[in-house]
This record gives sequence, structure tokens and C-alpha cells, in this order.
Amino acid sequence: MSKQQVIHDEDDLRFYIDLGEEEAELTYSLTDNEELDLDYTYVPEDHRGQGLADELVKTAMEYVKGNQLKFIASCPVVEAYVKRHPEYNDLMVDI
Repeated sequence: MSKQQVIHDEDDLRFYIDLGEEEAELTYSLTDNEELDLDYTYVPEDHRGQGLADELVKTAMEYVKGNQLKFIASCPVVEAYVKRHPEYNDLMVDI
């Protein structure tokens, strides 16, 4: 499968992939310290196993890195991704 375009919707606090009639998304909230609390990842069942969650998390990590921010891995999908990609460990806030 080709890489899908991840869109960052800053007004709705989410990263998402338009899948036609459905969307895959990674939502977040902003803490008082301007950290991204990455809290929920959803991929529609018919689109699972295609690496979409990884694309969402990778885009969020690159956004955090590019904007000199920090993040909280409240979502288990994000936590698992960071374990597989330790280059993002220094951007994570321990809670």
C-alpha cells in the first residue's frame, strides 16, 4: 500500500487520514505546558494492518520535533511506536 497523506487539523486537535467515507485519526489535547497529550488512535477495521496508525504517530512525532515541543504518550499505540523508535524518547514527557 502506498503511503497515505496525514493531515494535521490544529483546530480539531488531531492528525487524520481521509479514507473516503471513513477516517483514521490520532487525537490530542494541549497541556498547560504546551505539550501534546497524544491520547487516542483510531483506524477503521477495514483499514487495519496497513501501517496507518504508524503513519499518524510518525507525523505527530515529526510535528512535535519540528516545533521543539514535548509529548505525552497517553495512547498505547503511541507508546508502542516510541518503544520501536527510540529516537523520539527525548521528546516524551514522563508522567
